[in-house]
Order: sequence, then structure tokens, then C-alpha cells
Amino acid sequence: MKINQKLAVLIDADNAQPGIVDALLAEIANYGTASVKRIYGDWTSPNLRGWKEVLLDHSIQPIQQFAYTRGKNATDSAMIIDAMDLLYSDAFDGFCIVSSDSDFTKLASRIRESGLAVYGFGEKKTPSPFVAACDKFIYTEVLLTPEGDAEVLSRKSSVELKQDTKLVGSLRKAVEASSDESGWAQLAHVGSHLNNQASNFDPRNYGYGKLGELVKATKLFNIEERPIGDGRSKVLYLRSKSLRSKSSRGKKKSKKAS
Repeated sequence: MKINQKLAVLIDADNAQPGIVDALLAEIANYGTASVKRIYGDWTSPNLRGWKEVLLDHSIQPIQQFAYTRGKNATDSAMIIDAMDLLYSDAFDGFCIVSSDSDFTKLASRIRESGLAVYGFGEKKTPSPFVAACDKFIYTEVLLTPEGDAEVLSRKSSVELKQDTKLVGSLRKAVEASSDESGWAQLAHVGSHLNNQASNFDPRNYGYGKLGELVKATKLFNIEERPIGDGRSKVLYLRSKSLRSKSSRGKKKSKKAS
């Protein structure tokens, strides 16, 4: 990921809640600078009254799009046209698309084909094709927890995590793919592999603020903290406990044979 990315933030006001705006912009700041912030909708509609109250505070530019035909979403079309104009300007490193609407699936794919990053933000009801089309997809439910505390979002217990076969499988595959000959994998490399596996992987979806906390809670891995440089900083390494047990059994068998 490029550092200090210039990002274009495009918000579908019809498919996003104004209550997420503070946490949304704080999250986007983790990926780069929101150089452009636009929100699309029919601002003559009373349904968008809540958004009107927060736009000025966050310097988000409202784009008026009248609903010309009932049942047709003109807002989506306006966002897509603007996104393509911004893409062709070659002024950005990535886009943030804030919507739970699958209509933006093709747009996300097209932007990525041009070599730019796409960060999606939407509710858990967001259709999987749009989620998969993004480099990273963050569910807005994790942004709405009290005081931004991810732990408040139904933290899963160790038993629940172990019963989640999809999570366990993803973690084991990521550790295996990132490990050295001895089976140890650096946490940062595991995290990168997980993000490549699934754009919507996020420890906060399980109630944990960081990947290291989630991994420790599963109790499926041996964990080591190794110093780097002058020893003031440490890096977390993981190894599957099942790998250790197989190794131990192998040593016991060799002793008996001798």
C-alpha cells in the first residue's frame, strides 16, 4: 500500500447513515488523505435531513441529483460518472466508495483495473460481489460502536472463534503461507495474506481491535515476541499448535526407536 495516498471519497447518501461520518473519516485517514469528499443524493428530500447537518462540519461537498424517475437510482449513475472523471484525471491513488449497494461492483472492478486501490464501506447486508470487488471492505457496524471501541461489538469467546470454521481455516492458511521452514510466521505478513484472501477480513468483525488480539483469543497458535533493531521494538510471530504437537510426537517416536 502506498503511503500518504490521495483518496477520493464518494458517499451514496441513500445507502449510508450520517451517524458514521466521524468514524468513517477517521478510518479513511488510516489509508490516506481524503483529497476529495463528495456525497450524492436528492437534497430536496426530507430523508437526507440528517446528512445536511454534518456536511459543513466535515467539508463534504453535496452533489444534487434529482430522482427523475421513480424506482430508478439516479444517485448511483451520478456517482459512477463522477468517479470515472476523477479516475481519468490521474490525480488520485485510490477511491473510497461508501454504499451498501451492489450497483457499484463494476465501478470498483474498473478502478482496480487501472491500478488504483478501492476501499469500500457499507453495512453487513452489502452484497458479496461488491465486497469482493474492493481491495478492502469495512463494515460500518464496526464504526458505530460506543466511543469507537471495537470490543463492544459482540466480542467472540475463544470457544466461538474455534467453532467458526471459516475463520480458523483462513488463519491457518495465512500462517502456513507466510511461515518459514520452522513454521513461524510474522504477524504483519499473516495480516497481509488475510487481506488478500478476503477484502472484508477485519478483527473488529469479531469484536477485537487488532489482529494480534484475535489470534491470541483463538488459542490455536503459539506466539513469540521477538526483538528487532536495538531491542526496543518487538515483532509478533505465530506458529500453529498442531504443528508443534506433530513435531513433539515425531521426536518421541525417534527416541523409542533408538
